[in-house]
Parts: sequence; structure tokens; C-alpha cells
Amino acid sequence: MAEKAGYKHFMLKEIFEQPWAAQETLLGRASLEPAQVFLGELEIPETRLRAIERIVILACGTSWHAALVGKFLMEQLVGVPVEIDYGSEYRYRDPIVTPTTTLVVVITQSGETADTLAALREARNKGATSIAICNVVGSMATREADGTVYTHAGPEIGVAATKTFTAQLVALHLLALYLAHVRHTLAPDAAREHLEGLNHLPRLIRQALKCDTATQQIARRFYGHRNFLYLGRGINYPIALEGALKLKEISYIHAEGYPAGEMKHGPIALIDEQMPVVALLPSGQAFEKMASNLQQAKARGGAIIAVTNDTREDIAQLIDPARDALITIPSSPPLLTPIVMVIPLQLLAYHIAVRRGCDVDQPRNLAKSVTVE
Repeated sequence: MAEKAGYKHFMLKEIFEQPWAAQETLLGRASLEPAQVFLGELEIPETRLRAIERIVILACGTSWHAALVGKFLMEQLVGVPVEIDYGSEYRYRDPIVTPTTTLVVVITQSGETADTLAALREARNKGATSIAICNVVGSMATREADGTVYTHAGPEIGVAATKTFTAQLVALHLLALYLAHVRHTLAPDAAREHLEGLNHLPRLIRQALKCDTATQQIARRFYGHRNFLYLGRGINYPIALEGALKLKEISYIHAEGYPAGEMKHGPIALIDEQMPVVALLPSGQAFEKMASNLQQAKARGGAIIAVTNDTREDIAQLIDPARDALITIPSSPPLLTPIVMVIPLQLLAYHIAVRRGCDVDQPRNLAKSVTVE
């Protein structure tokens, strides 16, 4: 897996390995009859998990964006309040941890991230129960946490996380379903529906990867811009943040991600003919609000790059082929849309970076594992 296997860059290879990474992370962990999740490495008594009244998720960088998605998953499926904190900030205040009732989940690709490890130690010293979501067996985080949920994404050579991010989202979904089962917050039929969706996920990712040609064409049109704005709502707004981070990391273009409702509270001042707006536009209750955001952006001269799984005619009316672009992805259950939505954003960042002549696999000033503060 440490070979490029015919791909131009490791990053592109790893983007296309995401159906496999999702499949491997799910393998042997989900049963439909009965509807149940098995997490053998967790090793935390169910009675201890039933006592939890609050969950804190700690992470840095791309893993922090996964944590934001995890908040939506945990609160909806487990019914427990969830806080998200940067690993690099957590220990510099006096965080409130109630022993026996606080669960801390740390997310780290390498298991060696210095800031995340320090946050884990702070929480454990205060008596929290701890779980590590990690891709590296035997790493420091997995040795120090009370329990572990491994992602099985395989080695990731590219510095910018792609398949490990997808695997983290799958692991968070499994953990949320496991906690829901332990705490009896999800009916068996509802749990089965979520597990069936996860079983279809590798196929949905493969379908989403078919947008590669479209993203190449869009990159050809937009790679010369120096600023981008990414917008999303609900569970997909962390994906807007992740899309902006990917563009920054590997193409060195300034990009900002925002919850779309915040656009009018500041970022709208930046929108003009020189700032494309990348909008995540899934079907559902927020569609009309997102469409309104796009109309506001277009009224100020911004070009739109819309990513959608909706087929209604309203989208065609919003998109001007001469100025805008549309990427269509397969429909998916609402809680799985972040995984499907991130695929075109990864590809768009990759193709823009390649066109700009950047070192995609080894971006300047970045390291795969940040082991110092």
C-alpha cells in the first residue's frame, strides 16, 4: 500500500481507496439480525457507559472536523450533550470533568499527536472515561485510553488526510450506534436502518468518485483564484470546513469554511467576482435556505460551485453554466451525507493543487504526525 500503483500521487490513490477504507472499518462490526454493533477493542464495561451524562470530543486539524460531525451523530443517536474542543486548547483552561459521568473521545490518525495526547492525559487525570479513535495499532493514544475504536484505513502517505478522515467518520458512526444500543436510546428498527445505510456506504463512495472528471474541469476554470468561501449547513457544515482546509493545505490558496447561516454575519463582505463560493447543497429541510445563500452570493458577483445530491429544477435555475459549476453526487441517508459530500471537495483541492504545480503529497511546512506543540 506504500506504492502509488499507477496513480500520479499518493493523495489521489488514497482518495480512491476510500470505499475500501470504509469497508475495512465496518468489517465484522455491524450485524443486521440482530441490529447491533460490535467493538471488540473498546473493553469498557457497559454499566460504565450507561452512567455517562456528557461526552467531550477532542481532536486537532482534520480530526477536529470529524469530531464536529461526531457531535451531530452522538446527540441525535445517543441523546447525550456533546462538546467539541481543540486538543491544543483543552488543557490551557480548567476543563470541567465529572468523574464517572464524563466520556472523553480523542480522535487522532497517528495516535501520537502531542496536543491530543496532552488533552487526553488532562481529562484522564480528572477522572474521565476515555476512548481513542485511531488508525495506528499500539500507538500512544491507544495505550493510554481506556478503550479504542480502530479505523482500518491502512497506511496514508499523503500528508493531507483523506481516507483516514472518512474512516474516522465511519468509526464515529459505529461508536454512536454502539452507545445508543448500550443506553437503549435507539429502537432496533431504527438501528437496523442506520446499519443498512452503512453497509451501502462503500458503494455510495464509489459512485461519488465518478465526479473526478467533473472536478478536473472545474479545477481548470478556477485554479487561478486566490480566495474561496465554503458553505454548508447542519451536519455538513464541518465538511465545508474540511473542504476549505484541504484547499489551503495542498494548493496554498486562502479558503474559509462557514456555516451558511453565518455568511451574512461577515463573510458576505468578501464576496465578489474574484471569490468563488463552494456550496454543499444536499436535499432536505435546509435546501431552500442554502439556495437563498447562493442567490445572495450570486447577486454580489460570486461564482458558485455547488455540490448536491438533489435533482430538483431549482438547482438548474441557480447555476449559470458560463460562470458557475455543478457537481452531482449520489443520494444518501442524511447522517451519511458528510462522507459522500467530502469526496468531490478532496478531488477539487487535489486537481487545483496539481494545476498550480504544488507538491501534493508533501505540502510545505506540514507534517503527517504533529508530535510537538
